[in-house]
Amino acid sequence: MRTGSSLFPTYRDAKEKVAKERTSIIMNLTTKSLAFAALCLSAVSLYAQAPKLVPVPVELPKPGYEGTPANLSIPNLEKVATKERAPFLAPAGVTNVAKGKKVTSTEKDPVVGDLTMVTDGDKTQVDGNYVELGPGVQSVTIDLGSAHEIYGILFWHYFQPRVYFCVVVQTADNEAFTKNLQTWFNNDTGNKAKQGAGKNMNYIETYEGKLVDTKGVTARYVRLYSAGNNVNDLNHYIEAEVFGRPAK
Repeated sequence: MRTGSSLFPTYRDAKEKVAKERTSIIMNLTTKSLAFAALCLSAVSLYAQAPKLVPVPVELPKPGYEGTPANLSIPNLEKVATKERAPFLAPAGVTNVAKGKKVTSTEKDPVVGDLTMVTDGDKTQVDGNYVELGPGVQSVTIDLGSAHEIYGILFWHYFQPRVYFCVVVQTADNEAFTKNLQTWFNNDTGNKAKQGAGKNMNYIETYEGKLVDTKGVTARYVRLYSAGNNVNDLNHYIEAEVFGRPAK
């Protein structure tokens, strides 16, 4: 039977092994600490670079006729908010860049009013202060004139509490909506507007309008779809506002 240092580790060997293991542990901990520190510095840097957000200057109209709409047996209907909407935050300098901008539509000859009313700045909640489009799927398109950073789109269909169907909100770089097409809201669950089946909920019109967050997307055109409402097959727009600033 063999004996000696070749078979049994000496004290010195054991000590060296422990030292190596300790060094390895320290190096691993140091590497992880450095990685964590780098991650923290990166997060701090991104936070420092992020623009300061301030409330967007949204001016709401006085409430028109508020109440419970008729024919409320509507699927996928969100509950009516019991509190006022919280301030919408965006970088400083963001304003309504849609006011006075050109509006086109699938409805060439509106039933009531004209397309300029969509961006004329008048959102008074009274009968007659809207453009009325024909039945079925209709859309209005706003040309901002140049590329803008768009943070939110706010629009009102009607002065009474109705539910409009197949509401879709999109932005794009070109008038044909083939470049950088982005869909930001879509409750057209049956894909009636042929823009894809949506997953958002139906909602009841109020004086606060419908505000859609568009995350600062860069685009020139804004398009809004609808396909009638719970009272009739017609489509209406009181006003549409686009909160943004010229793209850099």
